[in-house]
Amino acid sequence: MGGAKIIIQMKKRLIVFLLAIFAIPMVLRAQEPKMTEDWSRKPPVIQSGKRMKAPSDAIILFKKGKDINNWTNRAGDPAGWKTSCRKMTTSRSGDIITRQEFGDCQIHIEWRSPRKVVGDGQGRGNSGIYFQTLYEVQILDSYENETYYNGQAGAIYKQSSPLVNASRKPGKWQYYDIIFRAPRFNEDASLKSPAIVTVFHNGVIIQDHFELKGPSVYGGYPKYSPHLEKKPLLLQDHGNPVQFRNIWIREL
Repeated sequence: MGGAKIIIQMKKRLIVFLLAIFAIPMVLRAQEPKMTEDWSRKPPVIQSGKRMKAPSDAIILFKKGKDINNWTNRAGDPAGWKTSCRKMTTSRSGDIITRQEFGDCQIHIEWRSPRKVVGDGQGRGNSGIYFQTLYEVQILDSYENETYYNGQAGAIYKQSSPLVNASRKPGKWQYYDIIFRAPRFNEDASLKSPAIVTVFHNGVIIQDHFELKGPSVYGGYPKYSPHLEKKPLLLQDHGNPVQFRNIWIREL
């Protein structure tokens, strides 16, 4: 009996040894650098823009006067904003929206408030960029201008104050680079995933992957309602003469 036990133990040890021998190549193969290389999708080649010019795959929404044709008023009639010297200016004629509709996107937009300071708080250089006509990133002259923090320049209006105030002096051109992820809804109209926004103001991150609580509202609390996957971009006419230039967008 003793000899039989010894033979059995030796067989078990041999099996363990053989398994270990066969397993070594598999472990080594898993550690090879090529095993973690991803060749599934080749990123398309584009030409990046220099000095904040649009990259080659961008849609130009406004670059010079004739680009105002890419915009209408809310009723679908021609936009009434003034254009001159490669810029457009709000003109108390109402908000304007893009003819094209967008969902997930990256946008670059340059803007400036009037050099002459008139008013204070929300009355200084007030405008806004609305994604899908619903979700606002605030535009405001916030240089040495106190107002509620979730309503100053770069705020997700009434939802998220900017991490820092990167505002330049009145009359100076400023820019936003924004990544917007549209909300998704289930078939039963419930929210599947919220809208998400990341904002750079003059090259400084001021909103870091913020999850919106719903559309921007002046009073009350935001609440999602199902809507189309793509809707127009909107620029707000708040009654202040804010100027815009070099607006381009990339669909994601």
